[in-house]
Amino acid sequence: MTFRIYPTLEIPETLAAGPGPGNTDARVLQAFANAGVADHMQADVLRGMIECKHMLRQIWGTKNTYTFAVAGTGWSALDTMFSAVMPGDTVVAFANGTFSGIDALTLRIKAATPSEHAANPIDPQAASVTVVEVPHGQPVTAEIIESALAQYKPKWAFMAHWETGSGRINDLRGFSEACARHGAMGLIDAVSSLGVDDFRIDDYPGIAGWASCPQKGLCCLPLTYAPVSFTDAYIDTLKSTGAYSYVHNPIFEARHWGIVDGQDVEKGTYHRTHSGYAVAAFHEALRLTLQDGLAKRSNSYRTHEQVLRDAVTALGCEVTSDMPSLVVLNLPPALAGREMELVQNCRTRGFGIWPTLSAPVQVRIGILNQLNHHAVSRIVRLFAEAMRELGADIDFEEIEALLESRYGTSIAA
Repeated sequence: MTFRIYPTLEIPETLAAGPGPGNTDARVLQAFANAGVADHMQADVLRGMIECKHMLRQIWGTKNTYTFAVAGTGWSALDTMFSAVMPGDTVVAFANGTFSGIDALTLRIKAATPSEHAANPIDPQAASVTVVEVPHGQPVTAEIIESALAQYKPKWAFMAHWETGSGRINDLRGFSEACARHGAMGLIDAVSSLGVDDFRIDDYPGIAGWASCPQKGLCCLPLTYAPVSFTDAYIDTLKSTGAYSYVHNPIFEARHWGIVDGQDVEKGTYHRTHSGYAVAAFHEALRLTLQDGLAKRSNSYRTHEQVLRDAVTALGCEVTSDMPSLVVLNLPPALAGREMELVQNCRTRGFGIWPTLSAPVQVRIGILNQLNHHAVSRIVRLFAEAMRELGADIDFEEIEALLESRYGTSIAA
């Protein structure tokens, strides 16, 4: 047999300007590359995990002992959080975009009975799960949440904090208060908000479980660790019901992070093989987040998003989002229907913007880890050039003047 040996894979640097992942900070990459070859039980690897656990509690703003990270992407963290949902459990899930819609599917899979799975294995219609569909581009409001929880009185309630499918922020305070009022255990997808927004999860007592990811607000390598945090009430519920999972069982996962029976211990118990490289990268990403300070970082995102928002509006686009890390827009009427063409043209030039993944098709431009005037100005320039290539009449002098007025600098037209 003749084997084909492919050439070395060389991936060029690109500007990740979509909803995520964002471009990883050079310090995080350096920490990853500089880690020595070590087994997963080496003392510094374990020390790094313990320190990560404590840094996560500071970043989340919580005293939850069960605060740690799950090996993998945000989907791994979400699956861990959802593992407590058992067949037949009553659930209300709010969906207002692509990703909260997938979360709702996951909950239907978790809560479906064996007969419901057999009837439709890929898309089980769990009778115990109510999915409240909110139209694309609209937020989940306190009124919508209150109405549904008052009617169904579920054991579990779910919502995405920030829905990147449409760039909308949902009402976290209203969700927490409604959960507390109606005895539901709230579960939150914070994949897009952690490390970007300045919030403390202990300020939302109606929410029992939180799941996030490493590659958006924390801007770490995508396949490192996804943060989760659970209240004692969540863990008590899990202890009473169990979960049909070993890999993503929160109690088992926590043991390897030195959290056993609700207490921090010096050494965890074996659960999975961790990578010293990944621990080093994640550790540095958390250090960066704390050094920046969430309040300062959150304010910076809002400042730069406003510049990007105003610039694309000046280009004739209509912005429909309210997330500070992401602008979701409709192209000018003359370019309507050419969103995918524009996005693909940008990607071929190393400028990674995204379309929405569900109708109506819109364009998404993000600023994850691009919090300086040079980066945002470059994003604006590249987008303006892409629009011009499709025939848009672009007034570069106007865009130049806008950027100069905000940043006191200019970009070449």
